[in-house]
Amino acid sequence: MIEAMEQVHMTEDEVTGDFAAVLRPASYPRRTISECIVLAERREKERGYAVTLDPEFAADVEEIICDQQPWNPPTWD
Repeated sequence: MIEAMEQVHMTEDEVTGDFAAVLRPASYPRRTISECIVLAERREKERGYAVTLDPEFAADVEEIICDQQPWNPPTWD
């Protein structure tokens, strides 16, 4: 879920000051695979049934995983 950013008002002196105290990378909540599995199991119990993948979609995902190649980024000379 994307939340609206809070509006910040700054004076000209504050803008020319130390930005490191104000700016920082955005952080989004992330889950590990094990957390996703636990969440899926909990939701399965709540619903009373398991969600299953469409066989064609599952085959497409399997193909993508099997065909992965290492990424070799270009060098910047």
